[in-house]
Amino acid sequence: MTDLHRDALVADAHNDLLMLVARRPKAVWGDYFRDRWIPQLRDGGIDVQVLPVFLDAEFLPEGALRETLRMIEAAHRIAEANPDQVVLCTTPADLATAGDRIALVLALEGCPQIDKDLELLQTLHRLGVRMVSFTHFGRSALGDGSGEDHTGGRLTHAGIEAVGLLEELGVLIDVSHVGRASTEHILELATKPVVASHSSAFALREHHRNLTDDQLRGIAATGGVICVNFFAGFLTEEKPSVDHLADHIEHILAVAGEDHVGLGSDFVAEVFTEKIPACDRPLIIQGLDAEVFVPGLEGPAGMPLVTEALQGRGLPEATIRKVLGENLVRVLSS
Repeated sequence: MTDLHRDALVADAHNDLLMLVARRPKAVWGDYFRDRWIPQLRDGGIDVQVLPVFLDAEFLPEGALRETLRMIEAAHRIAEANPDQVVLCTTPADLATAGDRIALVLALEGCPQIDKDLELLQTLHRLGVRMVSFTHFGRSALGDGSGEDHTGGRLTHAGIEAVGLLEELGVLIDVSHVGRASTEHILELATKPVVASHSSAFALREHHRNLTDDQLRGIAATGGVICVNFFAGFLTEEKPSVDHLADHIEHILAVAGEDHVGLGSDFVAEVFTEKIPACDRPLIIQGLDAEVFVPGLEGPAGMPLVTEALQGRGLPEATIRKVLGENLVRVLSS
């Protein structure tokens, strides 16, 4: 770990580790997180970790809200069981009081537990949710995911209302996974910063999960942040390397500006290893081999490699610090 990485504020906008916590008996949630994840986060120098609530198909639709509440409860118990190591940031002000503890932030990845009942967004905000994406790859009651781009679908009436409600609540709107037309619709309506929690550059890798230059500029215009995804299939069709990730970071810096780029790792190697049985291998998602990863970036402990790559590109220290975490923490604290 370089001195810069050790000293910098490092924030990751997307790690699905909460799924693995919630799979275990509730009695061990705190111990499992302390033994399995705190060492990885510390080795990676991560100071702020966004924990998305993502729901597998087995919970949809009837069990969506129930599993969401279980995962949120797991996050609260993690913090209660490890008060010397982590703090669950349920308000923007909590980030400033974390000190040496790892700050955890709750997010929704998709809104199947909401459907059109927008009052539930208020309920989940009361429980600490700070960031919300309207959909995953497919269509939701709020809008279309990127897997529906060929339909040209924009936000629904409920989605339009949700934009206003979330801004009123001070919850960040996340356009990662949101389809192109729905993203443009959100950007037309937004009066506060919008984020992409884990998205890369379409100009370098033409996949619908990535953002076009116009979208990058649109998010920057809101004062928001694009957090670059580490998932190999979204970075390159070649054998992946940290250099491919650095390419995407540099491209987004050039298009959106140094105040609007962050990191959204989307570390899923351990999730897939534990959850996907051998009979379902190889795991192909959206036409991509989901078990190809950037070497060294299979999990949080590899995060210092990103700093080394950016230093190797000759980027100014101040810019690297912004990318590593200052930009994301700015919008989370607003």
